Amino acid sequence: MLKDIARVNALLGGRAAAGFGFDRLLEGATPDARLTLLDVGAGSGDLARYLAGRAAKRGVALAPLIIERHPVAARLCRRTGLTTAVGDGGQLPLADHSVDVVLASQLLHHLERGSAVSLLVELDRVARLGVIVADLRRHPMAALGIWLASYPLRLHPITRRDGVTSVRRGFTRHELAQLLREAGVTGAVFRRPGYRLVAVWRAAEVGRADR
Repeated sequence: MLKDIARVNALLGGRAAAGFGFDRLLEGATPDARLTLLDVGAGSGDLARYLAGRAAKRGVALAPLIIERHPVAARLCRRTGLTTAVGDGGQLPLADHSVDVVLASQLLHHLERGSAVSLLVELDRVARLGVIVADLRRHPMAALGIWLASYPLRLHPITRRDGVTSVRRGFTRHELAQLLREAGVTGAVFRRPGYRLVAVWRAAEVGRADR
């Protein structure tokens, strides 16, 4: 099923959404820059590998680090050569501002509100350059779309059902922006193709409210 998720990311907008946020954070980066990427809840690590390749095309060396809660997914990431640790995104085992770019893709909608806010606080805490939060935009057509697309893509029935459930747990643009405010960060939230939302903020521009 992790392979199904990677295929959906590639074909239905997940990869493009992460790339959009990544490009915004890399604006102004020098061609010989060396950066670190933390991907929290990375699944099979497909987005981390994709962003490393995307960075290389700009002459930027990107070293990915994976934090994955599920041991099976963590083992899969390690097998593909990604530096990986098993851990909880709400309590990242990293020092403040210890990685350049932090990514959480399609993770937030799995969490209850309080846990989602705690995750955003943690992502912000460890970021040195900025944060990308990519997730699903809740819309009836999005749920119908993933259901219909699952047949020609030959997705597993569990993936099909989980996809519809995930869309229903997604956000509106306003809801995602509100979660950022509750976490004490100021980020721009964009609608992207494939019923995706991308929140991006630079660490230097974060408005840190009392937490």
